[in-house]
Amino acid sequence: MKKILIVGAGAMGAAFSIPLLDNGHSVVLTEPYNFKLLKKLNSKKKYHPSLNINLPKKLKINKFSSEILNRNWELIVIAVSSIGIDLIGKNLSKIKNKPPILVLTKGLKLDGRNLISMSSLLRKYNKNLNISVLKGPCLAKELAKKVKSFTVVANKNINTAKKIGKLISTNYYQTEFSRDVNGVEFLSAIKNIYSMIIGAGQWHNTSSALFRKSIDEMKYLANYFKGKKETVYGLAGLGDLYVSAMGGRNSKMGEYLGKGYTFTQAKKKFMKNDTVEGADLAIEIAPFVFKKIIKRKIPLMISLLEAIVKNKKLKIKY
Repeated sequence: MKKILIVGAGAMGAAFSIPLLDNGHSVVLTEPYNFKLLKKLNSKKKYHPSLNINLPKKLKINKFSSEILNRNWELIVIAVSSIGIDLIGKNLSKIKNKPPILVLTKGLKLDGRNLISMSSLLRKYNKNLNISVLKGPCLAKELAKKVKSFTVVANKNINTAKKIGKLISTNYYQTEFSRDVNGVEFLSAIKNIYSMIIGAGQWHNTSSALFRKSIDEMKYLANYFKGKKETVYGLAGLGDLYVSAMGGRNSKMGEYLGKGYTFTQAKKKFMKNDTVEGADLAIEIAPFVFKKIIKRKIPLMISLLEAIVKNKKLKIKY
């Protein structure tokens, strides 16, 4: 039995606790922002509204603090949103122990003139952190129901990735391994943008062509961000893109954009209370992409970024 802390009690953080508990680990779930959610999780039933389930009784729920990070954990899992990663980084800068850290958070941040991944952002606060990343086509609601799922754990030290894999893998939740941390992280983030583009296709013929052309651009971007092109064909690339394009908030927003709505119109009319990760990412990375990357190499992404950032009707160029 290992002592494991999960930081971030949203859908994925909470769902991730289930395979860990099934493996007999002692798991503590903590939430740094959403105190209403924390109150519900601390009830007798431990009801999680996003997952629509009662979490296992064995799961311990604690309030987040810098002190909790310094307890004797054998794995710390980061499952906050990309917005919250800075707060976690600041707290990890003071950590005394050096447990393995597994980052579930997907996203990219504009840091000065550069785009950096979530793990790179955490290392800005503490360069000595032992960080692995976990990405792939795993929907939280399906994981919570123990639907057969696969993800990839990436660390430049493959043995570290495999040790984490042993901790988290079950018969319904299985892991693959990669040394390509850059490729895995960047692809898992930008697939949200391409899932919107595919959703905008409206028809199966068009969407399938956009899917194929999205893969071409993802290969170019993987190479640009010093990842491996072959990672595009793995779980963090093609696999994750497929899940996002088949349904979810990103492809749903893409569908509205494809019907001729501007982003602002679609958000207000259809998705007022929904977080659209691909749109948030587009706003974050657009200044870098417009300035640094050759536009003719990524016409689909440029079309989508212009539609979101400039609030224009989407005109896909390919």
